[in-house]
Amino acid sequence: MVKDTPILGLTGGIGCGKNTAAAMFADLGVHLIDADIIARQLVCPGTPALHKIVAHFGRHMLLTDGTLNRALMRQYIFADLKKKEWLEKLLHPLIEKKIVSELSTPHSPYTMLVSPLLLETNQRRLVNRIVVVDVPQSLQITRVKARDNNNHEQIQRIIDTQMPRTERLRYADDILDNRLDIAHLQRQVIALHRRVI
Repeated sequence: MVKDTPILGLTGGIGCGKNTAAAMFADLGVHLIDADIIARQLVCPGTPALHKIVAHFGRHMLLTDGTLNRALMRQYIFADLKKKEWLEKLLHPLIEKKIVSELSTPHSPYTMLVSPLLLETNQRRLVNRIVVVDVPQSLQITRVKARDNNNHEQIQRIIDTQMPRTERLRYADDILDNRLDIAHLQRQVIALHRRVI
């Protein structure tokens, strides 16, 4: 998607620090479009997508307040690729349609599409430049364990469904190395922001 306002795609594997980097860009005044937030909005109570999910998987997929039990859904789809494929066929076109709509109204010198599946989906067609937040896989696992209290096997299953690190890095126009501290990441974000504007 070629636009007058540049569109950067920000991605990274689970636990790499994509959301931390995104928040830093937002602090610099960059307009963010977050695919994860859009995905959550699409399955709010009363939405057609949530009705289809309940019809397919059953009412036990809902919490007592009527919202999607995201933890249970995560267990389902990362244990059974057919369930994952079904959910992706439902949600990915809806997510992309909403992203395209939001990209049509830029609010800053450049827009940033934040998406964990930027490279695994057609979303990469929507951006002019790809920014990858990167850490070694061992550090991904350590950080996700500390953040989500998931076990090693579940984290590894999620990593295995994502694009391999080496392939993700081949797509990158820019790499943000997040192995060190927050200040190190922030310096890289500021430097990239200055280059883009």
